[in-house]
Parts: sequence; C-alpha cells; structure tokens
Amino acid sequence: MMQMIAAGGMAVLTDSQRNADANNPRGYYELESVKTLARNPDAIAEGEGKAVKVISSLLTFLPNRHDYRVIFMCRPLDEVLASQDRMMQRLGRVVPPAPSESVKGAFEQHILQIRGWLAAQPNMAVLYVEYGAVVRDAHAEASKIKAFLGLDLDVDAMARQVEQSLYRERSG
Repeated sequence: MMQMIAAGGMAVLTDSQRNADANNPRGYYELESVKTLARNPDAIAEGEGKAVKVISSLLTFLPNRHDYRVIFMCRPLDEVLASQDRMMQRLGRVVPPAPSESVKGAFEQHILQIRGWLAAQPNMAVLYVEYGAVVRDAHAEASKIKAFLGLDLDVDAMARQVEQSLYRERSG
C-alpha cells in the first residue's frame, strides 16, 4: 500500500532503515520511530500531509489533535500468520508452533476492538481495503484510495506497483 501511495504521488514518511530482502524484495516503507508512539506521541510529527505506516495496535496512540485518513489493510488472519511464518523461515529463524485458536481469537478480537474504536473517532476517516481485492483489481482499488484521500494521485502508477507474485500466502 505504501508503495502504491508513493507511486501515485503522495509523500511518504519513511526512514529507509530496513533494506529490501527476500521477504519484501521491493523494500520497506516504514518509520522506526512509529514503534514509540505509546510513549512518544510526537514520533510522527513530521508526518503531516504524508503517508505513514502505523500498525493497528498503535493507532490508539496517534495524537488526537490531528485529522487522519486511515487506510486499513484487511487480510485473512490465516494468510497473515502463514506469511509471518514464511518470513521467519526465509530469515533462517525458528518458526514457533502454529498459534492456538485462542491466539487467533485474540487477534480477531483486537481487530474488532480497533474497528470499533476507529468508528468512534471524530478525527479519523477510515477506508477498509481488502488485500486480495488489491491484487485482483489494483486499478479499481487505487481509484477508491485516490477518492478517499482526495488527492490528484496517478492511479495507473499506483496499480503498477501491485506485484501478483508477491501474494505468496493465500487462503482457500
């Protein structure tokens, strides 16, 4: 998503600390300081008018003095877990046993809670985007993102960022 947004012409806030690798051969668009949002709400102060990647568990720490447009990427939990396992394997790390249903249930509960929280935030507009939909029809999804952000983004350039071969862990 961050690559799509950047290709479309929106500025992104990254620090380039993580290099491209076998897990993400096109690179990472992350900002290390985002991890400190819980104790340092100004960690993304430079992000005004830019796209910043924030994981769902840190959204509640975004300073409420700003307005946000959140693009919330949705993907089946089994795919997310399989992807994480494969990433660890490619890095040569030990892959823990499959998560129990209680762990998966906790993740699902977290997503429900964060969706409810987002719906109650007057300073946050949210667009839920299905990962699979982006892979199936990148142009249509890029058009939705452009409309949601209200920016003159290059939809064709955004759609060209989607690489079918990188959708390696599919459910069903």
